[in-house]
Amino acid sequence: MADTNKPDTASSGKQRNEGEGNKTAARQYNKDQREFVKSGRVGEAADEAAQAVSGNEKNELKRAEEIGRSKAKE
Repeated sequence: MADTNKPDTASSGKQRNEGEGNKTAARQYNKDQREFVKSGRVGEAADEAAQAVSGNEKNELKRAEEIGRSKAKE
């Protein structure tokens, strides 16, 4: 028997609990990522992010990248 007192998720605007992992959110995220890649703005966004980093943080990130790359070669 259906619970008629339970709000309809479509009309109430609330997300329903999908258990472990939210497949609806994952599908939406993946769709948004594909659209972003198709937009051709990936390189531009990467350049903007790289320019936002400066000083000590930039040096730390370069060092971390070098460490990561050296381990990837092994």
